[in-house]
Parts: sequence; structure tokens; C-alpha cells
Amino acid sequence: MNRAWQALRALRQRLVGPSKELVGTDQFGNKYYRVPKHESRAGQIIPERRFVEAVNREAYQYQIGDFPTEWEAWIRKKREDPPTIEEILKNENYREEMKQKVKDVSEKDKLLQAKEYKEGLVAEPSHTQVKGHASAPYYGEKEPSQDPTSTANTFQPGAWMPPGSSGSQNK
Repeated sequence: MNRAWQALRALRQRLVGPSKELVGTDQFGNKYYRVPKHESRAGQIIPERRFVEAVNREAYQYQIGDFPTEWEAWIRKKREDPPTIEEILKNENYREEMKQKVKDVSEKDKLLQAKEYKEGLVAEPSHTQVKGHASAPYYGEKEPSQDPTSTANTFQPGAWMPPGSSGSQNK
């Protein structure tokens, strides 16, 4: 009987392909699967496939942070073995510690800067207010208030000369 089951399993795998195997779950309840490398009916080698079935999520609702980074690394084949819960929690605690340390250093730096500004050791940054565009000829000045005028009714082709040029200066 055991041989018959093995033969049926082998036949099913040849026709349909191997079934997905549950590799693990994370603290959010997401389930991670893999389909091992196999050969298709046509003899084509199909590489290993890894994927996640998210809990109560549609594919378009995916947000950064919904899956632990360790599991994302496993899905993207950046790591060979799936992560353990202990590893995920350890790394999460480490990230929280680093966030707190960065916050502490940032606060100390702000206090040190304020002290240096107060003592006159460092000049405070100047706050400039930009008006207009740097490529405009009136940069930093008031914008010209002249309204453009139309020459549609009085325009004569060939009659216009650039300012500062005289009619006697032809090529």
C-alpha cells in the first residue's frame, strides 16, 4: 500500500507540481510557504518559489512593516533559512534600542548647539527668504507690474528692429 501512495504522489507531482509547504508564521499571523524546485511535465526546471498569505489583507493594501524584515529577506531569497520567532523579537528589541539611542543623541546635540549659539561660539544659521526665481532678471526685487500689451492689430512683418539697433546697420 505504501508503494501505491508513493507512486500516486509522484504522479501527482509530475502532473500538478509539488504542493506548497508551510514554513512558518509570524507574530501577526501571516503564513509563509515554499514550493520546492521541481520539474514540469514538459521537462522544464521550475525554481523554488516562496510566498506569504497575509492575514486579512488584500494585495493592494500592503504597507511597509506588515511583514517582519527577516521574513521579507527570506521571501526575497536574501537568506537561506526561515527566521525564528526568537530571532525576530531579538532584532525588534535591537531596533527599538537603536531608535532610543538616536533620539537621545539628537536631543544632546540640540542642547549642545543651543549652548554654543548662546555663548557665541557658533553663528546661528541665517534664514533667507527667496523671492522670485534665480534666473529672472528681477530676482529679489519686486516683480515688474507692467501688463503685457498685444501688437496683433499693428504688427507688420519685417518692421520690428531690436532695441539699440539702427536701420542703417544691415549685415
